[in-house]
Amino acid sequence: MRALIVIDYTVDFVTGKLPCGEPAVRIEQRIADLTESFVRAGDEVVMAVDLHEAGDPYHPETKLFPPHNIRGTEGRTLYGKLNDVYARHRDRIYWMDKTRYSAFCGTDLELRLRARSITEVHLAGVCTDICVLHTAVDAYNKGFAIAVHADAVASFNPDGHEWALGHFRNSLGAAVLEGDRSI
Repeated sequence: MRALIVIDYTVDFVTGKLPCGEPAVRIEQRIADLTESFVRAGDEVVMAVDLHEAGDPYHPETKLFPPHNIRGTEGRTLYGKLNDVYARHRDRIYWMDKTRYSAFCGTDLELRLRARSITEVHLAGVCTDICVLHTAVDAYNKGFAIAVHADAVASFNPDGHEWALGHFRNSLGAAVLEGDRSI
């Protein structure tokens, strides 16, 4: 069994408070199509969405990044066509708040996947070299097979993006896919 985990594809990370910008805008259709295909196939689909509290001085990201994905703000809305897919299939897609880079850290994600006999996770979203990377490393350490959709991940750091794609393949043994084929 497999699951698609879409990481942080929100307004704040695409065009908002901490934007990946054009690279993230370019993957909008692919993320929407990929999500739709996993839903249609009956696979598990998870929206792993960053959550921060306004003015939280204790969160480690407070010193690294401007405020983003604040509870109750428009910035936490899924971006563009992905929000439409989520609205159509809300009953089939699991929304999961996360407060750290990895979708596994401090969440019930591993328990949820194990309860459904999922052994393979597919990753999409932003940022390739931050939250997608940390989620992939945790998935690797937990023994899941990993597929990263290179045409459905983006970063504000082009060098970090390319480095992470190589790391997924060479250090985590992940399948790095473009469309339905390995690259």
